[in-house]
Amino acid sequence: MTNEIAPGNPGRGHPEPTDGGTEFNREVIAEFRANGGVVGGELTGRPVLLLTVRGARSGEPRTTPLVYLPDGERLVVFASNGGSPKDPLWYRNLLAHPEVTVEVGTDRYPALAAPVAPEDHEALWARQIATAPLFADYRAGAGRTIPLVALARV
Repeated sequence: MTNEIAPGNPGRGHPEPTDGGTEFNREVIAEFRANGGVVGGELTGRPVLLLTVRGARSGEPRTTPLVYLPDGERLVVFASNGGSPKDPLWYRNLLAHPEVTVEVGTDRYPALAAPVAPEDHEALWARQIATAPLFADYRAGAGRTIPLVALARV
């Protein structure tokens, strides 16, 4: 399992994925919304949120299901892209447009996305790996510093 539930797959001739990116993501989004934020399968019991960002170029909304880590008043997501050497599109999009929408359970709210401070990076990684050990593989395989993003309700 990745933080991005499945890698994005840009549509034909379009620089960004359509809402949900992949068929798997679209199914997770539909299940999440139909069941009040609960999803099953390989995501059973995992904390999953829906993050909607505006496309960096298009300005169109893009929704991605992500595993998250609660951290006080904020939620933290990991731009692991399944251990890929490239940042996920949702991360590049939120750098351009940090005003996002978060859905957790049945709660939907505006939030401000910001990269996590470097001094908090290691402690948050350790907590995530303790919760979901597969994230250690993503971190080791990426060959890059994986950005962590804090989502704060506004």
